[in-house]
Parts: sequence; structure tokens; C-alpha cells
Amino acid sequence: MDFDPPSELLYLSLHFVLQMSGQLSFLLISFVTLLMCSGLISASEVAFFSLDVNEVKALENEKSERSRKILALKEKPRYLLAVILISNNLVNIGIILIADTMIKLLLGNGEFLIAGEWLSNNIFQGSLDAQIVANIFNFLVTVIGVTFVLLLFGEAGPKMLATNNKNSILNIMVGPLTFLDYVFRPISSSLVRLSKYIESGINTNNIHTSKEDIDTAIDLIVTKTENSTHEADILKGIVSFGDTSAKQIMHTRMDVVAVDVNSNFKELLKIVKDSGYSRFPVFEDDFDVIVGILYVKDILEFLDKDENFEWQKLIRKNVLFVPESKKLMNC
Repeated sequence: MDFDPPSELLYLSLHFVLQMSGQLSFLLISFVTLLMCSGLISASEVAFFSLDVNEVKALENEKSERSRKILALKEKPRYLLAVILISNNLVNIGIILIADTMIKLLLGNGEFLIAGEWLSNNIFQGSLDAQIVANIFNFLVTVIGVTFVLLLFGEAGPKMLATNNKNSILNIMVGPLTFLDYVFRPISSSLVRLSKYIESGINTNNIHTSKEDIDTAIDLIVTKTENSTHEADILKGIVSFGDTSAKQIMHTRMDVVAVDVNSNFKELLKIVKDSGYSRFPVFEDDFDVIVGILYVKDILEFLDKDENFEWQKLIRKNVLFVPESKKLMNC
């Protein structure tokens, strides 16, 4: 039975729509799959490189096939990072190519050409060819759109998720990363050797890491647990300790609690109890004449002694005098 022209046109149109719909469905599924892969690879970077000492010890004690593979990857951080970067870049390239194909299927070259003609006539006053403008517009739409999606779902989101779900990410990615490490070993080995060669030619003594960079690294590494804020504050305090000058931690003369070397033991105990300090400068006659430092812990075993006890023999004579401007790390 022959098709009449209207029926044949309808059949061809429906066939074309179904064919294009099938292509879009396949591309969309591929796009989402690759985007999930990109997110998992990015999350694995945080999961592996934020493992602390206790978590590594727990993996060592677990002695399972999973923990063995995790530790094997963790022991070679340069190769692991190279594999992650290679895999992520390949996946991202695939995402960009698929996104470009999808946009062309949805909009077609004609829509971009119309936009290119309008931009060429109204913005560039005909100085640029409409086809060139259309290609540039197509490129910008693809790059800006895909970059936003990759940053949100392939980088930032997964890395934030991995901070609080390291074990889950490690369980999912230890197998694929072990396989990718085997597949990309020739490329990753070359990259690692190249990076070591470049590093050997750089004078690392001239490289200065700022305090802000270290603080950022601490915030990234410290696990978001109940005591994480306190732990981060302690680590940041250690970092800034070396840059602190003696003047910044000094008490004014009026606030210093000192002990006269001629005081009896009862008077000394009263000063210790009232002040609550653990160390006291000891002076003789005048506050400017410091003869030593008394540590409270040194007198604990003599608390039952009477007021005539010679506590002066417990004074530590090795006193360090430093100028106000001296850094604590140099004291």
C-alpha cells in the first residue's frame, strides 16, 4: 500500500523526531553518568588526602582487602594524585564534547547563526562575519554552561560531601582508582618523574608558604566533628606562635606576681594560692633584680613543711632574659 504525500511526510517527521529523541536520551544519560564520575573522582581526592593518623591506623588494624588497597594508594600520593587528575580531565573533556553535541541537537546551527547575524549587525556593526560570531557565541554558551555545572556538581559539591563521608567515598572509589592506577601507570609515572625533575631545579629555600595558606589547609584537613573547631584553633595557634613577639605575651609590671626571696614558706604558699599561677619570678630586695624562677610543681611534695622550710633551694637559676621585640620561635 502506497503512502500518500501527507502521510509520508508525517511518517518521516515522526521518524526524525524519534531518532533525535533517542540520540538526546543517550547523550543525556552519558552526560549525567560522566558528571557523576567526575564528582566521585573529585570527592576521592579529598577522601584520600584528608585521612588523619588515627584513620590510617584504623585501616592498618582492619587488615581487609579493602583497607590494603586504600593504604597501597595512600602510600604513593604523587601517583594517586596523577591518576585522579588524568581521569578527571578525561571525563571532563567527554562532558564538554557531549554537552556541545546536545546543544547543537537542541538548538541547531541555524539558531546560533541567527544570533550571530544579530550580534554582527547590532553589536559589531558588520565588522565580523556572522558565522564567526555564531561560532564564538556557541563556544561561550557551551563553556560557561558546562563550567558552571562542573564546578557545582563535579567539584565543589562532591568535595564538601566527601569531607563528612570519607569512608563511603573510599569504599566506592578504591576499586576504580586501583584499576585506573594500573591503566594509567605509564602516564602517571612520566608525570611524577617530570614533576620531580622540575622540583629539583627549584630552590625550595626561597619558597614561602603564607600563614593564610596554612590556615586554609587546616580548615580543609580537619574533619568536621564535634571538637573540630577547637582542634583547628589549636593548630592555627601553633602556626602563629612562632610569629608572636615576646611583648605580645608579656604582662605589665603592675600585673606581674613575683615572690621575694626573703619570704617564708607560709607567705609563699599564700601567694601561690591567691594568684593561681604555676610559675613565679623570684626577686631579691628589688623587682628588677631577678634571681630565678620558682615552679609550683617543685613545692608540691613539701606542702606539709612549716614556715621555716628553705624553699629557696628549689629556685631555678637558669633564667632567660629576652628583648621585647624578639620572636618566640627564636627564644
